[in-house]
Amino acid sequence: MPNTTTASGYFLDKIASLNFDLFFTKRNRILLHLLMWFVFSVLLFLSYVIGYHLVYFDAVLLTIRMALVNIIVFYMLFYLLLPKIFSVSKTRIIVLLVLVFPVSIFLWMASTYFVSLLYYILGLEVDFGELKGVIKMSAEQTFLEAVSLKRMLSQTIIIISLLSPFCFAKILVEIVKLYHRKFQIEKEKLALEIQNIQMEKDFLKAQLNPHFLFNTLNNLYGLTVRKDNLAPEIILNLSDIMSYTLYESNTEIVRLEKELDFIQNYIALEKMRYADEVNIQVNIQGENQTAGLFIAPLLTFTFIENAFKYGLKSTQNAFVKLEIKIENNTFWLSLENDVDESFTTENFGGIGVENARKRLELLYPDQYELEIKNLKSSFKVDLKIVLRK
Repeated sequence: MPNTTTASGYFLDKIASLNFDLFFTKRNRILLHLLMWFVFSVLLFLSYVIGYHLVYFDAVLLTIRMALVNIIVFYMLFYLLLPKIFSVSKTRIIVLLVLVFPVSIFLWMASTYFVSLLYYILGLEVDFGELKGVIKMSAEQTFLEAVSLKRMLSQTIIIISLLSPFCFAKILVEIVKLYHRKFQIEKEKLALEIQNIQMEKDFLKAQLNPHFLFNTLNNLYGLTVRKDNLAPEIILNLSDIMSYTLYESNTEIVRLEKELDFIQNYIALEKMRYADEVNIQVNIQGENQTAGLFIAPLLTFTFIENAFKYGLKSTQNAFVKLEIKIENNTFWLSLENDVDESFTTENFGGIGVENARKRLELLYPDQYELEIKNLKSSFKVDLKIVLRK
């Protein structure tokens, strides 16, 4: 038993390590299919020569006929019928799958009849051996006789034995691909979890660093000395930010309204660093449509933090404009800020932006659009995410 387990584990590890995307190219798939049919044809040819004592020419005729029939049934079954079946509702799949077996037998017998008829028209026939006259005998039947229920039942075992190797090979390949895909998903999920942990560390180290807290506390001190009524609100904002980053963002997804609260609290703290006349605009639409929607935590923070880090530098037109819209389960973010003349796209964000891209790709494959544009006098980020419920 231990040896079996070890061998099984070794086999599964080998499957998991295969790079199917690299190996299963269109060219390689075609070559594998050609190899499969070539091996089948060689074995069938040898069975005709050795088992039925046919001459080579007659063996080639019957080999081609049988190979054509099996090719027709195989590709119609796995590349036409089954994909159509699995695209319908679940309640109909079982019924259709049950019908696949008799339909496959019917296709096999109909294909055999028409290929034999073509041979007969071309004047091709087996003239020697145990199968002498088999083409004529098959072609002289009517179509209804060739596919009659009685004949289908009598030929079922033969058909199953001929089709089984191809069905087994196809199913085996699909199982291997499915296992490999499952392994890749688990691997990506683990990598994402590690990345999330690292990003949380990076966020606390790089974003909520002592410098950020020092500035915030200094501003709070000034407000407190002046007995400004904003002081309690700013303290609450800072408390909410710390609570969110330390405790609530440790999951893969959070409620959208929590993420929006974090964004607004962070921007409120950033506004304290600038004079009232500085152009910082925040417009959030569709907050009443956030119920039941979730988003990856801190996913947009890199872009917002960079807007304040690289923006508000222009002496003539310093601004940060943030627009967020929630509509039809979709999150839209448009963020633009001024930049100085020395700014280049390469300077923007560094590893933070790259990590944000990776998280988007892993968490929202084919469900997001990210566009980052350097407009010379300004820098703009547009992000669209189809959210989950």
